[in-house]
Amino acid sequence: MELERSIDEFVTYLTVERGFSRHTVRSYGSDLAALRAFAQARGISAVDEITLDVLRDWLWAGSQAGLAKATLARRSAAAKSFSAWLARNATTTTDAAARLRAPRPDRTLPRVITRPLMDEILNGLIDRARERDPIALRDLAVIELLYASALRVSELTGLDRSDVDLDRLTVRVLGKGSKERVVPFGVPAQSALVDYLRVARPALVAAAASADADKGAASRVPSHIAADTDHALFVGLRGRRLGTRSVYQLVASLLAEVPGGGPAGPHALRHTAATHLLDGGADLRAVQELLGHASLGTTQIYTHVSAERLKESYRNAHPRA
Repeated sequence: MELERSIDEFVTYLTVERGFSRHTVRSYGSDLAALRAFAQARGISAVDEITLDVLRDWLWAGSQAGLAKATLARRSAAAKSFSAWLARNATTTTDAAARLRAPRPDRTLPRVITRPLMDEILNGLIDRARERDPIALRDLAVIELLYASALRVSELTGLDRSDVDLDRLTVRVLGKGSKERVVPFGVPAQSALVDYLRVARPALVAAAASADADKGAASRVPSHIAADTDHALFVGLRGRRLGTRSVYQLVASLLAEVPGGGPAGPHALRHTAATHLLDGGADLRAVQELLGHASLGTTQIYTHVSAERLKESYRNAHPRA
């Protein structure tokens, strides 16, 4: 079978049968497209010509091109999954990638915002929201919920209004692998969400509808987008579901002046929330459930963060450090 056709069918399998997220499917598809280009440059177009040596050469070429260990590890995972699928479907007689190995990615400690700095960020948003500007009210609700519930940005933007229970202070989240979980949030997030839903969201939707009406029929929103907008918890200036890029831009602007290195996106708030929970005495398994991690080992990175913070405090404060 042709390699290109097999990759297309595999990507469809990941989407339809495995229910992988769009981000994961896109990453696998991109990696396998790179494999196809590498193979075709060497005159290989059929799946049964993809041997272990070809795969090793592909990873080696990526290493020589300066790809990060994490990227090589992801490419290896994509190739192994694709090869195993081919063997299961009898498209190939052997699983060529069964013995494929890639360098383990360097595990760096995630960026964590200190509690005083986090309070400063939130207080600044609260001050802006006092003017009752719809965008300011929405931004406060977004950051409060991200930090309160340690959500992934895709989980936040995927929320519908019906997912939020303001009485029980919980939100129903659809995480990786379409796994659903219910996570709590606190009173400050509840207050921010109430203000957003009562004041800001209706104003944003009405302003967008008015702008569309002024533009005439040419700007009429398709019915499926209109339906999604009606359900969406967070909306943007155009009145439609808020996108991940907008949330990235918001968080990046808030963290631009905050000391410390590392990524300045929404994941920094997720890392921060998890670390602050453990610093406050939360059980590791409870934090695992909150974050939606399949493995406890993934959550344990935050215990290392707490230990590093303790050592840093010791070095800064103890006279004999």
